[in-house]
Amino acid sequence: MKRGAWGDDPSALHALSVNGIIRTATLLDFGVTSGTISGRCRNGGPWQRILPGVIGLHNGRLSTTDRHTAAQLYGGADAVLSGHAGLALHGYQHSATMSDVLILIPHEQHRRKFSFVDVERSSRLPDPVGKGKLRVAPVARCLLDAARRMSRTDRCRALLTSALQRGDVTVDELTQELAEGSRRGTAVPRSVLRELSDDAHSVAEVWAQKLYATSGLPAMMHNVDVVTEDGTWIARPDGWMDDVAVAWEIDSLAHHFSPADHEKTMQRRARMQRHGIIVVEHLPAQIRNSPAMVLSDLRAAVEHASRRPRPPVRLTERHLHTSQVTKGDVRP
Repeated sequence: MKRGAWGDDPSALHALSVNGIIRTATLLDFGVTSGTISGRCRNGGPWQRILPGVIGLHNGRLSTTDRHTAAQLYGGADAVLSGHAGLALHGYQHSATMSDVLILIPHEQHRRKFSFVDVERSSRLPDPVGKGKLRVAPVARCLLDAARRMSRTDRCRALLTSALQRGDVTVDELTQELAEGSRRGTAVPRSVLRELSDDAHSVAEVWAQKLYATSGLPAMMHNVDVVTEDGTWIARPDGWMDDVAVAWEIDSLAHHFSPADHEKTMQRRARMQRHGIIVVEHLPAQIRNSPAMVLSDLRAAVEHASRRPRPPVRLTERHLHTSQVTKGDVRP
């Protein structure tokens, strides 16, 4: 195309762009002069400079997609989006509210952190997942890249457990990713993964296990399958005291907004009670804010259970030998 002919067909520029974002080098190759680029990017002009060498073909407020696209183009042909930016593209709504965009680039390449773009040089670039026209790191890499930049354990724990609850990753996959990746900033995610390896699948369960460890009560197992004597499945309670057949359920209101979810919870609880299991229920807020009351409830349940004949329920053979246990702080 002759220099200047792009003006006769502006849509051709958009065809060369990625989501309406284009590199300055692409514009120059297409025949747009540097003076024209500068003029169109002035205040009130139809374009805008987003990052060094990256132009937006509109002058409005940048969308999340605009920022992700501009960051990828700034990083170069091999750049991969990761961290919260990558998680947002994988469907993590909370991560979509984060303003900074992390890009991974080859270790031998040089780009400096600029504006909203954080840059990490990596000797182990992941194979990207395609999200439209964007290249995104796999979920496990995005999670650990985000977690390494967190200073608060509770927020890191909430992020990683949300991924576990969604079924996107396993604790083993996260542990492997952490071991193979950069060691910078790993103290917080390393401590969280140690907690999560104890088979706790939510932040509330982690709090509950820590509290129970101070109780002096009999050993508790977590997330085990309880069945009848003939092997009919009953439930998988959050906590289980096998000696006295007491179940501990940690109910998060956030997981029971829908009538269907609430009905499933009630059915599971009723099924356990029909088989003689004593069920103790607490909310995460009670575990955080009223630990003495929670322990009192558990002690009362154990005392009551020890006075009645143990119902004919048992664990599956698999869980008899492999279950994780939280032991009470029993002192001689």
